[in-house]
Amino acid sequence: MKKKHVIGIIVAVAAVIILGSSVVVTNQNEYKLIRQFGKVNRVIDSAGLGLKLPFIQSADTLPKETLLYDLAPSDVITKDKKTMISDSYILWKIEDPLKFAQTLNFSISNAENRINTAVYNATKNVISSMNQDEVITSRDGLLSDMVMANIGSNMEQYGIKLTVFELKQLDLPDDNKDAVYERMISERNNIAATFTAEGDSEAKVIRNTTDKEIAIQISEASKQAEILIAEGEAEYMRILSEAYSDESKTDFYSYVRSLDALKASMKGGDKTVVLSSDSPIAQIFNGAVQ
Repeated sequence: MKKKHVIGIIVAVAAVIILGSSVVVTNQNEYKLIRQFGKVNRVIDSAGLGLKLPFIQSADTLPKETLLYDLAPSDVITKDKKTMISDSYILWKIEDPLKFAQTLNFSISNAENRINTAVYNATKNVISSMNQDEVITSRDGLLSDMVMANIGSNMEQYGIKLTVFELKQLDLPDDNKDAVYERMISERNNIAATFTAEGDSEAKVIRNTTDKEIAIQISEASKQAEILIAEGEAEYMRILSEAYSDESKTDFYSYVRSLDALKASMKGGDKTVVLSSDSPIAQIFNGAVQ
């Protein structure tokens, strides 16, 4: 009985061991690669429990989440032969675990070495195609986009997808930083002075054109005014001539004009008019008294 009991315990332990080596637990943030005789037999990419052949198959784990690789600061040379210091990082993930395992032997370290080479070469190629001023003014995101475009699909052969590239720092060496900034300020000032001079010249042309147009319009208006005044005076003289040519109206118009003349001479205060008895105005008033 004791012997049977011991055998039962041994069988139970063996069953537990076999069952434990058969179960594969896959978490949400990982891939499980089932290998048989060193070759990947299948990939488990969904979270949960799976099975494998005990002692024949083994399970390797690869991360499924996005990973960060921080590149070491390095010197890069611009198109105009200026040295700059590039410090960057990149976010990446394993998109094809089978291809990753076959090309990089399941190694994250090997993947980071490949990423480092690809990103550094792309950064060097992009910056070497630009002048230093262009590099500095492109640090707002354009440079990062250009580096990603230069890398292209090179990492797909390893089952890797690069998602984000960012420059933490892209600066000048300390020994020539001040000189470069002073030169850039001087160049910007020269550009600003050129724009200001061009603006002043354009403003002067506009002012001269406007003044000329105004002078022409004023001259034309004065001409039209003189024409209208002359036409008015001619009409006045015509009406006056017609009035005096009619004997029945001559006395009336003489009376009105005499009053107008008297009114004009009496403007102001303390005025006295002395008229002779034969004056037309005096005769008018004498006639009114009679």
